[in-house]
Amino acid sequence: MDTTHTEALTGTLTVLGMFVLLVLPSAIGIVRERRIDRQLREAGQENRRAEQSEDQKSSSKPTEPSTATWYAEGRRSKKLVSSWTP
Repeated sequence: MDTTHTEALTGTLTVLGMFVLLVLPSAIGIVRERRIDRQLREAGQENRRAEQSEDQKSSSKPTEPSTATWYAEGRRSKKLVSSWTP
């Protein structure tokens, strides 16, 4: 190997190294996004399964409104009273 070949190899390796340095953050980001998408998809499937099982359970027994619903209904039925006086 003479000087010309050594310089060509050095130049090629330098260009490839710079290319890797430029592409690496993007590749890491793509892998991270795909992992997050997969986790969101799995969580959505679990939520759908839970909702389906809740629908099946709730259809077999009567439901009662929660305390929050009862409180909100009572608040809605009252008239709005303003304490501001001109």
